[in-house]
Amino acid sequence: MGTDMCVPCGEGFVNLRAGAIIYKDGRLLMAGNRARPEYLYSVGGRIQFGETAEDAVVREVLEETGVRMAVDRLGFVHENYFYGDTDDKRGKLIYELSFYYYMKVPEGFEPVCESLTEDGSEEFLRWVEPDTPLRIYPEFFRTELLHPEPGVKHLVKDDRLGAV
Repeated sequence: MGTDMCVPCGEGFVNLRAGAIIYKDGRLLMAGNRARPEYLYSVGGRIQFGETAEDAVVREVLEETGVRMAVDRLGFVHENYFYGDTDDKRGKLIYELSFYYYMKVPEGFEPVCESLTEDGSEEFLRWVEPDTPLRIYPEFFRTELLHPEPGVKHLVKDDRLGAV
């Protein structure tokens, strides 16, 4: 298995990530973890060196849900500057390039999560409505998934803009 593509760069890190859009019956499957329960994030994770983003999302969905799911299509490319919140990256600037794929959700899909975060925290899965009051990442899921477009959309978020 390859190495996660999280590379130190200057004072921060560069992440390459593949995320899944698992949307069924008007609800979105999101992941969370016990160490940071205040927000949810897309099913997915870092691309490993030697695999494509599409291979990575299929692997990550299998690891996090227990189900091998096929990719439908690429929906979003997301550039994101944010500050880390895990012990080894807390307060460090991270540039993350993510590829979000719409997945083909099989009939009778019942996910089972037995995965851990990079810092060993137990993960869980939760179905949410796009307008859930919880914080979700990426935030654009709230609006973009209500009216999906057939092409690939490029979005940029930069938390440095509000930093002092």
